[in-house]
Amino acid sequence: MFLLGIMKIFLPEEKLNKFGGGSRHPVALIRFIGISELLIGAGLVLPWLTGILPMLTSFAAICLGIVMILAIAEHVKYKEKSKVFTNIIILFLAVFVAVERFVPLH
Repeated sequence: MFLLGIMKIFLPEEKLNKFGGGSRHPVALIRFIGISELLIGAGLVLPWLTGILPMLTSFAAICLGIVMILAIAEHVKYKEKSKVFTNIIILFLAVFVAVERFVPLH
């Protein structure tokens, strides 16, 4: 998650084509997705490691699930079956983390 986000943020425009949608979406959208992935990755790991605001881990997992649902829709639209399967696996993992790390507010 971190590495993909960093690559989408900092790679030159010509090299973004290897990512899903790199050639069919504006560069600004790909950069935004990269920033989102980086923040979601940090939100999944840092609260759990530090013990500070652990509810953010569940929130980040929910956000990742939303991103995966959108990615699945995108890959189905363009008939990229192997990417759909990967996104479904990540979606299930995100749901698992969201449920398992859920911390109710007091």
